[in-house]
Amino acid sequence: RAGEQPDRDIVLAFFADEENGGIEGSSLVVRDRPEWFAGANEAISEVGGYSIHVGERRAYLLQVGEKALVWIRLVATGRAAHGSSVHDDNAVTRLGEAVVALGRTEWPVHLTDTTREFTRMLGELTGAAGDDADSLARRTGPAAGFLRSTLRTTTNPTGLTAGYKHNVIPDRAEALIDVRVLPGTEDAALADIQRIVGDDVAVDVVHSDIGLEVPFAGDLIDAMVAALARHDPGVPVIPYLMGGGTDNKALASLGIAGYGFAPLRLPADLDFTGMFHGVDERVPVESLVFGQRVLGDLLRTC
Repeated sequence: RAGEQPDRDIVLAFFADEENGGIEGSSLVVRDRPEWFAGANEAISEVGGYSIHVGERRAYLLQVGEKALVWIRLVATGRAAHGSSVHDDNAVTRLGEAVVALGRTEWPVHLTDTTREFTRMLGELTGAAGDDADSLARRTGPAAGFLRSTLRTTTNPTGLTAGYKHNVIPDRAEALIDVRVLPGTEDAALADIQRIVGDDVAVDVVHSDIGLEVPFAGDLIDAMVAALARHDPGVPVIPYLMGGGTDNKALASLGIAGYGFAPLRLPADLDFTGMFHGVDERVPVESLVFGQRVLGDLLRTC
């Protein structure tokens, strides 16, 4: 509408199915139509460029990495019986014990190149450079839960299936677990999960996708930082590794480096990341207006 011509070619790709792993969206397009991205070597997607508050100070998080995705199904089997029985081979009980053990596991902090730099810069911002990564992440107000998840494996139960009648003990019970692990730790995490749930419960991988990390450096990074600075001067930009995933995972197979940059200047008390997949997920209109200006600025200058 402005009639402006960017200095580089820009491919606008609107993918479906990201919440289902991109199977019928970005992964399909990358597999069947890679020529659409010929010549592209960088991409920007979601969940980066938004602000957090640490006390009275504001900072922007620029996403330069994503945890790997491993969706698993736990399966417990037992012997079917009448619901009134004294029964020591109950699949539901066995599964329940495994789900509780996994869901309550406190996974240790493990730093990557990205989270190490995140910790260093957050320490400088807070004046608490000597604190550990988890303690620093706790200082980020409403964003703390989301950012603490970027430092470790997470294993959250999200679904349960068992039985068909109130008075029948079933011979099979299943649970869905959303597992997110740091890049390169997938095999070790699965081995730990099997150890936690025990040999009597099967761990089946339903869907998995890679983790990503790209350097917090380069012309595009400089352009994103500069675009934010022109609209919110003096506010630091900190790299981070996101706990979820985006369509950048699929684009990585084409050698495209992906970043999260959908700028938003948010109120200090808004739990932006805590509303993801929740009821009444939203952002203020003024935050979107800010983001449109910054993103437009980036596209003109990068």
